[in-house]
Amino acid sequence: MTQQVLKIGTRGSPLALAQAYETRTRLMAAHGLTETDFEIVVIKTTGDRITDRPLGEIGGKGLFTKEIEDALLDGSIDIAVHSMKDMPVEQPAGLLLDCYLPREDVRDAFVSLKYNSISDLPKGAKLGTSSLRRRAQILAMRPDLDVVEFRGNVQTRLKKLADGVADATFLAVAGLNRLGQHDLVKSPIDTDVLLPAIAQGAIGIQCRSADQTMCGMLSAINHSDTATRLCAERALLAGLDGSCQTPIAGLASLTGDQLHLKGQILRPDGSQEVTAEITGAQSDAAQLGAALAKILLERSGGDFF
Repeated sequence: MTQQVLKIGTRGSPLALAQAYETRTRLMAAHGLTETDFEIVVIKTTGDRITDRPLGEIGGKGLFTKEIEDALLDGSIDIAVHSMKDMPVEQPAGLLLDCYLPREDVRDAFVSLKYNSISDLPKGAKLGTSSLRRRAQILAMRPDLDVVEFRGNVQTRLKKLADGVADATFLAVAGLNRLGQHDLVKSPIDTDVLLPAIAQGAIGIQCRSADQTMCGMLSAINHSDTATRLCAERALLAGLDGSCQTPIAGLASLTGDQLHLKGQILRPDGSQEVTAEITGAQSDAAQLGAALAKILLERSGGDFF
């Protein structure tokens, strides 16, 4: 394998670093490498720098990826590790994203220092979230709640809870598991109650498409079932022209050679939601995602968004 140090680009949050370390561990095991063969390169993104405004106001999904992708394109790093729910569907020319690690728990976790579940929240309680999807879903269920803007990493959000900025929040179970903070999960929320974000719980690894050596190394750690599920979910997102400014949820599951995909679109205030499902062959994952997008658009009417 390569003799030079392999540079892994990542954001600097504890969760992003945990994901980079997991990638490094899997590459070490697959190729007989050691930690000295790698360098973790922390890159601060626009989304990390601007924390006092909603994501939709400052540009959407690419806020957490652009600077890292720029570093990949200019050769400063060899691979980039991303949370897949942050990734835009369209990829920059010259970059390839087709390596995924085994997907973690896809559910959202209810997190609170006062209450044990959504149903325990009293009328008018403050629920903090920066996610338009979670905001819309919770308002559809509990329009009596006061949903407030709530950004930051896990540690920042816990401090905000302690300071009374909100009474409760949602975090991805996957992130808490990867950080070893399972104790924070008051109650995992069933996906039938809160359908997760597209690609939630999945890690993607990006490289330069012309770097055949790196592409070959990554293929050895790609998890095919996760790749198939994300193919369907991201095709659904593409068909809906989804962004951080659009409340969209979706989840694919595999049974034998069949793929089941459920999708949901909502108005930001939770006043209307449309849900649909589709099942077909795993080999048709992309087509199923595109087909479900058309179904949702037809059922919602032309001006839903």
